[in-house]
Amino acid sequence: MGAGESARDMGSATTADTSGGDLKGEENHEYITGFKLFAVLASVTLAAFLMLLDGSIIGVAIPNITSEFHSLDDVGWYTAAYQLASAALQPLSGKVYTSYSTKWAYLIFFGLFELGSLICGLANSSSMLIGGRAIAGMGSSGLLNGGMTIIAGAVPLEKRPVYTGIYLGISQVGIVCGPLLGGALTQYTTWRWWKCFYINLPVGAVTGILLLLLKVPELTAKPQFTLSLVRKMIPELDLIGFFLFAPASIMALLALHFGGNDYLWNSSVVIGLFCGAGATAILFVLWERRMGDRAMIPPSMASQRIVYTSAINGSALVAAILVAAQYLPIYFQGVLGYGPAMSGVNTLPGILSQLLMVILSGILIQKAGYYLPFAVAGSAISAVGNGLVSMFSPSTKTATWIGYQIILGSGRGIGMQMGIIAIQNVLPVQKIPVGIAFMIFCQNFAGAIFVVVGEVIFTQQLVEEIKVHAPSVSIKAALAAGASSSAVRALVPAGSPELAGVLLALSNSLNKVFYLLMACCLAGLVATLGMGWVDTRQKKTPEAK
Repeated sequence: MGAGESARDMGSATTADTSGGDLKGEENHEYITGFKLFAVLASVTLAAFLMLLDGSIIGVAIPNITSEFHSLDDVGWYTAAYQLASAALQPLSGKVYTSYSTKWAYLIFFGLFELGSLICGLANSSSMLIGGRAIAGMGSSGLLNGGMTIIAGAVPLEKRPVYTGIYLGISQVGIVCGPLLGGALTQYTTWRWWKCFYINLPVGAVTGILLLLLKVPELTAKPQFTLSLVRKMIPELDLIGFFLFAPASIMALLALHFGGNDYLWNSSVVIGLFCGAGATAILFVLWERRMGDRAMIPPSMASQRIVYTSAINGSALVAAILVAAQYLPIYFQGVLGYGPAMSGVNTLPGILSQLLMVILSGILIQKAGYYLPFAVAGSAISAVGNGLVSMFSPSTKTATWIGYQIILGSGRGIGMQMGIIAIQNVLPVQKIPVGIAFMIFCQNFAGAIFVVVGEVIFTQQLVEEIKVHAPSVSIKAALAAGASSSAVRALVPAGSPELAGVLLALSNSLNKVFYLLMACCLAGLVATLGMGWVDTRQKKTPEAK
């Protein structure tokens, strides 16, 4: 059967799903093939590549950034600010893609991401860098899900696992390039170069121009863009829900960040932030229930078993990936003494195995049809991998940390896209953009929470470990030094036998973070029990909800 015949069959199968006369609810089944499909896929993949490159580069550069800004206690916020901003806008981006032109919405999000990157490159303080990361995160909120929405509109349902796997797999070359490129530039020039002028902005300009010239397919038919359409659709975006959710998230993360660092856990500041977050979250839930299907996160969608268990599973996996990306470079640089460039090289075993498995799993799902075995295997292997990494020490042999990273990366790659595939198969076509946005929102929010929790565990454990293994070292100096190889070794006089204690303290503190990630992946494994035994090769029926 040809691509055109597949498109017609799929269109007739899904038209029944979207009956009711509302143009916005009807599937636009003019699928594309050949060069047009290649160009669209290449454009969104390149944009996702830049986004993942940005995230992986900063992981390698964090030890040097913390040393430059004397901000080891801010390490969690370099990722958390990005993830929080992205999570706060994620559900709203799904509503935007449902109501407005996919192409122009995507370009606006991409422009915002590039602006944040520019601010980061020009940052002269830790606070400015965190602010730039937040703006870039706002832009990123519409990129990954936007790319998947574009792919969903470009190809039939049964082909989406393959193209989604290609999209996620090739874009993750950015993760591979990030540690290598970021390490080399950080070590031999400055981390600002990659962040500002030499990579992100020029390549981003090319990507933007390419998208501007292409005709991007719509997942559902939409009315022509006019000012009256904007006025009509603004109430549909659920801005009140957004303005309730954002402060609740910020207060919760600030409470986690301040607790045990700037304030005691039982201080009025921390308790007040938690109470404020809880009260605002309750208001948000009540408002969303009142809005029903018009809500930013429609309760009828989020309450479906396959949807919420897939979101839990995907969130656990992504949170573990984000946290590990911060702390593995600290292990290689701070503990083992490698420079940023070699630190990037040392993370390649996990990254390459992840890249291989995410593409391979997409191909295998199209053949086998069922995503559940891959979701179970991905979470289980990831849990084992994080448990093995938690055994790293200053004396771990090279072959050991290579092998353990391969196991960890394989689990991540196998499970990475399973939640997205499950949600695309269970939801009617008009709800897919919101469903994808909800999934990625949960992933980003979980990432924001866990990087802050990881920071709390790491810093508080480091304080205790330093007291035991290097009692002459000032706690304040240890936290202010950062995690670069030279800064860690400068904490004690040259040749001091206490250096071994400093390295052991740092290694033990990192291990506790990976205990958290192992538990996170086990929670994701439990969630797979609800993801459903679904054959993705079967076309949707009108009853699929």
